[in-house]
Amino acid sequence: MSRIVKIASKNDVPRNGSICVEQENEYIAVFNVDGTFYAISDVCPHAGGPLSEGVVENGKVMCPWHGWSFHLDPEHSPEDGVYRYKVIADNDDINVEIPD
Repeated sequence: MSRIVKIASKNDVPRNGSICVEQENEYIAVFNVDGTFYAISDVCPHAGGPLSEGVVENGKVMCPWHGWSFHLDPEHSPEDGVYRYKVIADNDDINVEIPD
């Protein structure tokens, strides 16, 4: 089972920008890429860098510390140590699906 949790409002994330939110002791990077929202774990599995501070290009975010890049889209979810959340954008809310 999983549950849907609100993590931010759309206005919280600037267009082509990102934020980091804390949800249940997890840090989640939320990205707004031309009006499409993505949410992934904020901690780079390589050295713990804050992915929410990385540059986004071609659907990937680059870690600001060491340059590793990670797909934002959960459909391109390789086994790379970064969890991708299913985002449900509803009215002004950004919700994610949290696994139990």
